[in-house]
Amino acid sequence: MEQWWYNHKTGEVEEGPQSLAVDRDGPFETRAEAERAPQIIAERARKWAAEESDA
Repeated sequence: MEQWWYNHKTGEVEEGPQSLAVDRDGPFETRAEAERAPQIIAERARKWAAEESDA
């Protein structure tokens, strides 16, 4: 099963880890998921912040 990565330095989606780990987010199960990486990461950050403020 292939994994997809989002390179936040270039804004490109990569099939398999191609760039330095510090420059990429993932893995994601699908290309479409990797393309949405910035939104997914922002959603997760908001959720974690809300959980932290409730604690």
